[in-house]
Amino acid sequence: MCLGVVGRIDEIDGQMAMAEIMGVRRQISIVLVPDVRVGGYVMIHAGFAINEMDEKDARETEDMIREVLKHS
Repeated sequence: MCLGVVGRIDEIDGQMAMAEIMGVRRQISIVLVPDVRVGGYVMIHAGFAINEMDEKDARETEDMIREVLKHS
C-alpha cells in the first residue's frame, strides 16, 4: 500500500517545487506533473508529485488524513 499526502504548490523552479503539506513547506519533484501551476494541488508520494487534484478533492483528502492521524 502506498500513502500519499496532499500539497499546495507555492513556488516552482524548473522540475522542483515548494509545496505546503499540512502546514509544513517541503521541496518536491514535479517531473511527473509538468503542467502543475503555483496554487495547484497535488498528491505527493516519496517526494514526488504524482498527480494533480482539484481544491475540493485536496481538502477532503487532507481532512481524512487528519482524522486518521487523530485516532492513531
